[in-house]
Amino acid sequence: MDPSDSNSAAGGKTQNVSVPPVEGVAGGGTSYGWVDGGLRGTNIGAGVIDPTKVHSDDLLHVWSMPSTANVSQQEAPRPLEKVNLLAARNERESFQIALRPKVSWATSGIAGSVQIQCTDLCSSSGDRLVVGQSITLRRVVPILGVPDALVPIDPLSPQISIQPGETAAVWVSVNVPCGQPPGLYEGEIFITAVKTELDSRTESLPKSEKCRLYRELRSCLDLTGPRDYSSPEEMVQRLTSASTVLRRVLDNPALQDCQENNGFGDMMDEDVINNISVRLKLSLTVWDFTLPVTPSLPAVFGISETVIEDRFCLEHGTEGWYSALDHHFRWLLQYRISPFFCRWGDSMRILAYTCPWPADHPKANEYYSDPRLAAYAVPYAPILSCTDAAKNSLRREVEILKSKPHWSKAYFYLWDEPLNVEQYDMICNISNELRSYAPDVRILTTYYCGPSGSELAPSTFEAFAKVPNVLRPHTQIFCTSEWVLGTREDLVKDIVAELRPDLGEEWWTYVCMGPSDPQPNWHLGMRGTQHRAVMWRVWKEGGTGFLYWGSNCYEKAMIPSAEICFRRGLPPGDGVLFYPGEVFSSSHEPVASTRLERILSGMQDIEYLKLYSSRYGREEGLALIEKTGMYLGPDRYTLDHGPVDVMRGEVYRTCRS
Repeated sequence: MDPSDSNSAAGGKTQNVSVPPVEGVAGGGTSYGWVDGGLRGTNIGAGVIDPTKVHSDDLLHVWSMPSTANVSQQEAPRPLEKVNLLAARNERESFQIALRPKVSWATSGIAGSVQIQCTDLCSSSGDRLVVGQSITLRRVVPILGVPDALVPIDPLSPQISIQPGETAAVWVSVNVPCGQPPGLYEGEIFITAVKTELDSRTESLPKSEKCRLYRELRSCLDLTGPRDYSSPEEMVQRLTSASTVLRRVLDNPALQDCQENNGFGDMMDEDVINNISVRLKLSLTVWDFTLPVTPSLPAVFGISETVIEDRFCLEHGTEGWYSALDHHFRWLLQYRISPFFCRWGDSMRILAYTCPWPADHPKANEYYSDPRLAAYAVPYAPILSCTDAAKNSLRREVEILKSKPHWSKAYFYLWDEPLNVEQYDMICNISNELRSYAPDVRILTTYYCGPSGSELAPSTFEAFAKVPNVLRPHTQIFCTSEWVLGTREDLVKDIVAELRPDLGEEWWTYVCMGPSDPQPNWHLGMRGTQHRAVMWRVWKEGGTGFLYWGSNCYEKAMIPSAEICFRRGLPPGDGVLFYPGEVFSSSHEPVASTRLERILSGMQDIEYLKLYSSRYGREEGLALIEKTGMYLGPDRYTLDHGPVDVMRGEVYRTCRS
């Protein structure tokens, strides 16, 4: 955001205004008699406001906010400033437009409707980023009072309703394709107060007038319809009559605006937009760095198949079931996430798989070969039915996959957070079976403590750190909870010291119920930078992968449009990163959360830091995130967006070719 370009597109009307104090909040007081100074001197009048006759700046506040801001309903207006973005190719960069009514111009109980239209972003060389393809608009919808769900705005009717005394937000995303030429791209967003649909309907023609026009048009159609004419004179007479009817219809007073504009309604709409809209200037610098298609950090996220089956009433293994899973898989790939589907068993045993189809199915190679996939889970079928048929199926699955070039991305996720010696022994037994099929198989195990009933070490943390000695060679990916570390980054070295990289062992991390505030996590209501900082923490601590247990694990429901309820006993938002589209509209497309978008941003930040470190060394990369104030530790990271832009700008400045 560049303050020097403050609101130049809106006629230079930058107003520092205050919102009314709220009873009981920050000292309270009363909002009775509060007057927005921004309305002084306007000619709105005391009657019903026609938004087509008044500049939208007199009707609503408009300002921009970064993607890390949680724009609450009581967010205070700020000056409108030009938005300046920086993005690499194959990157998504987002920001928010905040809207708050100064007055109400609707008669239907809302403050009014607002139309948001964006131009394409164009460079001086003629390249462009097209609205609807590279540029998308989504309404930020509160969940439990917290701005979270990002509901798509119809590009054919880009309008939203805003409420009196409340701030609304629109999430704007720019997706830069891999092949986009570098350069400066510029455009504008027009924010216009418009009549509501109900208000427009009240101004429509009376029913009697509609019926009269209908009859006349119908008679015109009858006159010109195909028929056998008895003579040329009859044909001329009927066409003359039809012409008279059409002229009478066109002279109707309701069509007067069209007469004055020769019927070019779109041109008139454009003129209105130019004259009365608040205009937000937007510029994007695309630089000559392309984010790798395959994420540098494997981030594997669970999708509950049982939640999908219940909510969408799908029978396991049916055509509709495969279609639903395929849709969720492909949708999540855009977030630089490697999804896996999961079904939970007793004692936290888990069936995890990335592809619903067996390895010999054509779809399987399509899934596993997708370059956007950094890692994939292979199903351990005997967890459901320990029969000879299941074991033979597993053996065949491994034999097919281990011959493929993508086998290095494969892993088995067998047990979530084993707690005792018996569960550890079962992991070892399954590992022996799998290693008999493929000696280089990779098994992932999540844990936050050592096995109870063992005497690994005298202290709880030491027992936790010694887990690799128990699970070697039966686990290759040791995935530990960030909750165990707390704010003690120094404990990382104790964990890593027990690993054997020479044997292919890796250290991954995960978050779930913990850690809690102020440490980074994805709970609803946490700060935006706190969400994004999860990936900053991973990068600084040196983990080589990340796992998240569930992204759609809300309470059970039996219809797609049922209200979303978070699971009891879990922090709000834990295990839920997107919502069914049917909850908000007739769309079947999943609805992302702001938290999911911030995960993507964090994944993209890792690519920036990796590029910088490849040029100047890891120590310099660590110094960069500290000297910019972006991230110093799990409880010491920026609360504001500014340092994020400073870090990204420094990478751009020092690494562009």
